Amino acid sequence: MNTLEIIRNFQPVFWILGGVVVLKVFVEFMLPILIKDWKRERKFKQGSKWRKNRDRLTWLRGLSPKEFEDYIADLFNKLGYKTQVVGGGYDKGVDVVAEKDGLKHYIQCKKYITSVVGVSDLRDFYGAIADHLAQAKGYFITTNKFTLEAERFAEDKPIELIDGYKLINYIRLTEKNSDKGDSKVCPKCGGKLEEKIGKYGKFLGCSNYPKCKYTKNILR
Repeated sequence: MNTLEIIRNFQPVFWILGGVVVLKVFVEFMLPILIKDWKRERKFKQGSKWRKNRDRLTWLRGLSPKEFEDYIADLFNKLGYKTQVVGGGYDKGVDVVAEKDGLKHYIQCKKYITSVVGVSDLRDFYGAIADHLAQAKGYFITTNKFTLEAERFAEDKPIELIDGYKLINYIRLTEKNSDKGDSKVCPKCGGKLEEKIGKYGKFLGCSNYPKCKYTKNILR
């Protein structure tokens, strides 16, 4: 029996072994990631069903810091921003970068239960982003509240302070837009949908074209 015949005889075995290897990689590496993402999505959806402000705030405080960052990124995405969770990619705790209309905004997330955000936290945050703001702004978001000194520090700076109850208002705004079927936000990348004229008439196209090629027909 020559080498070619041996290979042909063992070909089904090679396919089986290859399938086993692929399955093993999927089970050990991909499946845990998929399960984690599924659990996170289910947790977010579960929280969105809570209607009372206090209950919803309690739910937000129950998230892990990483889950809270992901939640804020998703929230700003629904508000029309293109977001990226960067975590430790920036100094002084910039957790999310949100881009809209060509401007990058920087977000710090503090999932606090009893602790409050003090002026030193704001100083560190502003020091890290001041050179990057230009016409953009920073957002400091917490599930608790800010000290009076922190609020005074931010008064003359392009930083919006969002405490727990103001955060609830942001969440309700996204729900309101969702209920109306907001057609001005690209569902694919979070960009702005703009009216354009093509070969077959008017349509809505994403402002991030050509990176995003999402289009939507305008109903007449």
